[in-house]
Amino acid sequence: MSSPHHDTVPTWTWIVPVLASLLLALKFAHVVSADAVLAQIPAAILLGGAVFAAVHHAEVLALRLGEPFGSILLAVAVTVIEVGLIVSIMLSGADGGEAVARDTVFSAVMIVLNGIVGLCLVVGASQYREQSFQLHGASAALSVLGPLAVLALVLPNYTLETPGPYYSPFQLVYVGAISLVLYASFVFVQTVRHRDYFLDIPSDGDGSPDMDPVKPSGRVTAASAVLLLVALASVVLLAKMLSYPLEHAIAAAGLPHGMVGVVIAAIVLLPEGLASVRAAVLNRLQNSLNLALGSAIATIGLTIPVVAAVSLIAGRKLALGLPTENMLLLLLTLFMSVLTLGTGRTTVLQGIVHLVIFADFLMLSAVP
Repeated sequence: MSSPHHDTVPTWTWIVPVLASLLLALKFAHVVSADAVLAQIPAAILLGGAVFAAVHHAEVLALRLGEPFGSILLAVAVTVIEVGLIVSIMLSGADGGEAVARDTVFSAVMIVLNGIVGLCLVVGASQYREQSFQLHGASAALSVLGPLAVLALVLPNYTLETPGPYYSPFQLVYVGAISLVLYASFVFVQTVRHRDYFLDIPSDGDGSPDMDPVKPSGRVTAASAVLLLVALASVVLLAKMLSYPLEHAIAAAGLPHGMVGVVIAAIVLLPEGLASVRAAVLNRLQNSLNLALGSAIATIGLTIPVVAAVSLIAGRKLALGLPTENMLLLLLTLFMSVLTLGTGRTTVLQGIVHLVIFADFLMLSAVP
């Protein structure tokens, strides 16, 4: 995934979760105040470090499991972090909390399908001109991602039971259940029924690296399993601690509240994005797409059911329907993804197009 050598546990990957746990312990013991700047600065640093540590340990476990299980594990780990951040802001009662799930999920899909995929295609094409991947695997992912995105983010604007952008409680339960069914079906196809669709195409002798990464030892794998849980828990709790400062900083900068979702998605997807780009540099575009598309599917298929359940249990409204301009961007992104991944080979032009759409998304997020 990220490095062919995982025979030891890097020092920083266990120090960061330990320090994060100590800071949280001091906060819960009321030794330090969450409102103090001297606590917020190290908390923000440790939050970023814990995200990278969590993804590192997920990568170690992924190497042990092999593909495509590794990509699934990374996607689930990232989604757990994302859900923790979303729920912490939803339950904080802050302004705009009802829309943070929508903004984050939409931002994650745009970052993955345009930012990460576009960068992977440009970086890969700069070294190999053209790159190939399994067409059946990409088609299977897009056939699930399209309905998930439309059902979760577009359809709420057009239902009659309640005015958009909201689903009624029954509709929310139904969409949450359907999202889980679609995600579970995709995982079944990816891991059991058609696993070969998601494996790297054998090297055609173009001189690109083709060595298999060395699997970590049992001791390192066990340590990473424990540290992954600690890191994930640290991320969720630190996110709750920093939810108010994040919102205040965005408001102070004069940016729309929707930027909260963009920041959350960027934080949780940055490490996985780097892993995808590294795979593209090694001419393993299939691995890059497994990571990217799998993460986008998990973002909707796992996040929507959880936030729907939280909203119903906590009695909080959940706005899911996108504004018109964002719906158009989402549909354009899905359309271009079908064209880009519909041939089994990619070039730099396709990557540039996706990066342009990503730039448009960032512009509209800052200046609606």
